[in-house]
Amino acid sequence: MNMSSREATHSVTHFILLGFSSSPEMQLLYFGLFSAAYILTLMANTAIVCAVRWDQRLHTPMYIFLGNFSFLEICYVTTTVPNMLANFLSSSKSISFVSCFAQFYFFFSFGCDEGFYLCIMAFDRYLAICRPLHYPCIMTKELYTGLVIFGWSCGFILFLTPVVLISQLPFCNPNVIDHFMCDPVPLMMLSCSEDTTTQLIYSAFNAVFMTGTFLFILCSYALVILAVLRMPSAASKRKAFSTCASHLAVVILFFGSVMVMYVSPGSGHPVKVQKIVTLFYSVITPLCNPLIYSLRNNEMKAALKKVFWAEISVLKT
Repeated sequence: MNMSSREATHSVTHFILLGFSSSPEMQLLYFGLFSAAYILTLMANTAIVCAVRWDQRLHTPMYIFLGNFSFLEICYVTTTVPNMLANFLSSSKSISFVSCFAQFYFFFSFGCDEGFYLCIMAFDRYLAICRPLHYPCIMTKELYTGLVIFGWSCGFILFLTPVVLISQLPFCNPNVIDHFMCDPVPLMMLSCSEDTTTQLIYSAFNAVFMTGTFLFILCSYALVILAVLRMPSAASKRKAFSTCASHLAVVILFFGSVMVMYVSPGSGHPVKVQKIVTLFYSVITPLCNPLIYSLRNNEMKAALKKVFWAEISVLKT
């Protein structure tokens, strides 16, 4: 990087997040709606985490993975939504250079971790349904503990490279990001010079990660569905299909919206569309996931009822 590029990089100390431009009254309405969505997301995912933690019947690999996934969802929404809510009430809407890239790193690291957890959960269902006799021998405590650690750590390791590369780009004024979060695509557009190498590496990273994980999940569930169709018992079929259907619904919600945005960042999606799609997978999906998992699972519903009535009894005392 030459001297002028270095000076340009250091001249930008903060960014302006435009968010959803509208009247002050609409900003307050957005604040109320997204605050409610955020609180419900925290409550629903915390309930699943507590249910898995407190109910001995849920101390199995499938529910341990689900509990970790729900905790991951809490971390995921917390990287962006509180800052977005603060900006609804703020006139400056500024975020420091360091805070912007910290948000970028943690949001997308947790997002990668979610993709890996969906793969792990698909692998677990494949073993449980396609290899039921060998499942206890394969899915040992050592293996599922290792998978939990793998799911949490991979995103943080893998996303270091894109974040470091983009943070080294020369940024100069205007420093306005037409988004509600520090998204890499508008960030790269603010660079003083077009770095095709960084864009290519970022696009290749997204394409390999998303298509790889998505194909792994699809293949796993295709084998699961074939195994379910061969089951002689109608009750077993219903139970297996119910579990797999909820998992697949979450997979489609997550990957469907993410692939639209990040496999081809240079495809020129309109700004409003970018914001809506990002809002969908960063706020709406984490709110829907607990409902999808709990409404189709009798064991989880029973555990959640226990958690709910335990909280009611504590409040009454």
